[in-house]
Amino acid sequence: MIRGRLKRVQCALTIAVFLMPLAAFSLAGIARFARPWLPRYSADVDPSVYFALLLLTTVLWAIFAEHYGLTAVDHHLLVAGNISRVLKACVLTYVAVLAATFFYRNSSFSRLFVWISAVNLFCLTLVTCAIFRSAWLRSRLHAKNVAHVLIVGADTFAQRVADSILSDQIAPCVVNGHIRLPGQVSTVAGSSVFELADIPRLAVGNGIDDIILAIPPTYVGDLPDLRKQLSSICAPMRLVLNVGEPLNGRQRLFTHGDLLMLDLQSSPAESALYILLKSAFDLLFSAAVVALAAPLFALIAVLVRFSSQGPIIFAQERVGLNGNLFRMYKFRTMRITPQQESNTRWTVKNDPRCTPVGRILRRTGLDELPQFFNVLKGDMSVVGPRPERPLLVQKFMQSVGDYNRRHYLKVGITGWAQVNGWRGDTSIEKRVEYDLYYVRNWTFAFDLLIVFLTLFRGFTNKNAY
Repeated sequence: MIRGRLKRVQCALTIAVFLMPLAAFSLAGIARFARPWLPRYSADVDPSVYFALLLLTTVLWAIFAEHYGLTAVDHHLLVAGNISRVLKACVLTYVAVLAATFFYRNSSFSRLFVWISAVNLFCLTLVTCAIFRSAWLRSRLHAKNVAHVLIVGADTFAQRVADSILSDQIAPCVVNGHIRLPGQVSTVAGSSVFELADIPRLAVGNGIDDIILAIPPTYVGDLPDLRKQLSSICAPMRLVLNVGEPLNGRQRLFTHGDLLMLDLQSSPAESALYILLKSAFDLLFSAAVVALAAPLFALIAVLVRFSSQGPIIFAQERVGLNGNLFRMYKFRTMRITPQQESNTRWTVKNDPRCTPVGRILRRTGLDELPQFFNVLKGDMSVVGPRPERPLLVQKFMQSVGDYNRRHYLKVGITGWAQVNGWRGDTSIEKRVEYDLYYVRNWTFAFDLLIVFLTLFRGFTNKNAY
């Protein structure tokens, strides 16, 4: 059976990958503390400290290994990209481990042990990938590992399903035949076609492992009766959803109460990695910035207060995650103007509305500092597409294709478009292009790269007026 075999292999692979830190630490412990040719910094080793480090590393490794597909069967069967995925997962795991141990001062760890375990983890995971791929490909040569399927449906869609099943590299299958539905014109080739009346004859002695229902949407209402007719064939049934166009592989089925739902348009913001890791980073990073930059906040507040009449903080309604509105904070950089003007007009070069202090703040990006309070409130993220005003969002939705997809993720203080120079009075099409690239390819490592680039590119920019 297709799913049963995949589940067993998936479970074994997941356990093997999650145990990699234990194997890496064991080998590192032997190499570091049991071999006379390596330097010894201390003869006293507290095992409990290293067990705690192992637990932390395993949890982080599980998160990053899952994110980069190291527990997915199909990813291990692809030679291309395996080394890159393993390297990224290892690097991020140990960056997080080193960051955590930096703040833990009660005990010290052998640096050599940590580096040896990191190399071990990388090498052991690559070896596991190679062994798994070799064993899986060898198993495909045995006839007993081939699943025999019966496809319900005989139209063009059913033929496409059959072609996909036969070409699959993960679970080898053989199509035993198709069942033509009433009123359906058969277009399948190279396979037997049966009628519904033939089901009793197929029920015994035909070696069918799985029944694949490739039915048109018009037959979904008849699914209960169809399942009843097929029940005499003692095999699991799988329904292939025909939604009119191929899906991109990111969609997932999930249950809500007694309802079965399919994600036709999902968002990275719903993933556990985004919710846990990105939220933790936003909270810790923003709290650190607010604490360390408190004197700078106070200095800018005094300069703004005495540069012109008006409040120190400028709050304006912006569009955030899923199109929800929130009030975004900035240090005020302009003289007080009518609300209609500030809501619809961009700042341009040598804008007469800017105060002298405001012009410096905008040029350096320091006017954005209060947005770290927006991050602490949960309205924004450190990294994401820049938030825009509601009226401009309505305008861009009409003129720029897929503009609203920017709001699948939290808006940010800095973003991929900004570090590439697309900020201020620049092409909105290019800005959206970079924002959508970020939404499609979001990873935590991508966020760290953008933060790093912001330190060198984001604070000063020729297009920031």
